[in-house]
Amino acid sequence: MPRRPFIAGNWKMHKGPVEADRLATELKPLLVDETAVDVAVAPPFVSIPAVVARLKHSGVHVAGQDLHTEAGGAHTGSIAGEMLRAAGCAYVIVGHSERRHGLGEDDILINKKVQAAFRAGLLPILCIGETLEDRQAGRVEDVIGGQLEGGLEGLFADQLPPLTLAYEPVWAIGTGVTASPAQAQDVHAFIRGWLRARYPAYVAEQTRIQYGGSVKPNNAAELLSQPDIDGALVGGAALRADAFADIVRAAR
Repeated sequence: MPRRPFIAGNWKMHKGPVEADRLATELKPLLVDETAVDVAVAPPFVSIPAVVARLKHSGVHVAGQDLHTEAGGAHTGSIAGEMLRAAGCAYVIVGHSERRHGLGEDDILINKKVQAAFRAGLLPILCIGETLEDRQAGRVEDVIGGQLEGGLEGLFADQLPPLTLAYEPVWAIGTGVTASPAQAQDVHAFIRGWLRARYPAYVAEQTRIQYGGSVKPNNAAELLSQPDIDGALVGGAALRADAFADIVRAAR
């Protein structure tokens, strides 16, 4: 069966509750009748309740942007997966490059977060991607393979198809520079081949791999037409209702 496209919008540290409610209000009529594409948005933690309430019955899911490895405890400033689930989230982003490189998260911690997401009943969106230095040094496959090995450690084969992998080259995030469709497809094909070599065949065929990195309405269709690109993790364009809806439509 063909993999169902999945477009997710990462709002990052934008849109407090009032602004998030306004954006969700604009999004809802544009996406409420969408039946061909899975859609999610990831607002900041404080805005999740407002967005969940506004998008109720729209078919648009809500995601957290991160989670703690534990279900509760003395972890000031952290959010447990169980809390996200109780607030109405279905997905959670794990291992975004802004946390890997800005906050020093390594593959061991990210793997613990992936497992915590599953325990909480959330579907992880696991981000992977190389830096510009990695690409220039010819280390793309080594870096991506290492992140996959570390991030997926200890998971059963049946856990992978519900999980989403998001390939986001660090050099293309928020820079306005986008990997060419051929560059993106090459890495997506490598990822699918990596899965095929290590798991039963159905895992590679069913696991969705998004592309992320300056995805916009004017480049989405060409990126999403590649055979191994199953959707997009959208940053800046997700903050504009019309632009995000255009990207969703490009995935049909």
